[in-house]
Amino acid sequence: MAVERTLAIIKPDAVSRGLTGDILRRLEAAGLTIVALKRLRLTREQARAFYAVHRERPFFDSLTDYMSSGPIVALVAEAEDAIRRWRELMGNTDPQEAAPGTIRRDLGLDKEKNAVHGSDGPETAATEIPFFFSALELN
Repeated sequence: MAVERTLAIIKPDAVSRGLTGDILRRLEAAGLTIVALKRLRLTREQARAFYAVHRERPFFDSLTDYMSSGPIVALVAEAEDAIRRWRELMGNTDPQEAAPGTIRRDLGLDKEKNAVHGSDGPETAATEIPFFFSALELN
């Protein structure tokens, strides 16, 4: 299996509740290496651009308002099979349906405020990572 990279975001609810360290610790304990990391606050326009794939979905406005409501931590994680491994660690979008021990089950509040985001495939990662990180920031 080849080494790959994935985008991970610690969402505003988790940042505001002081969960960044716990989430980073879980990520590293799972064997993922953080190759780039930054804390920032998206404007509503930036959130709308990032989540443009969901523009026609009924939750788009709520999601983009939420993602621009406070600071986030964006990072790039690297490992063999990084996308699948990070998604397993995150758990189901709905914390109530997520497996015990996953980040969303343990730390998520609801389907929107579910603590973390992750790329859902290699093509998505290839577009999401450069949204937040330049080539210089990725070593």
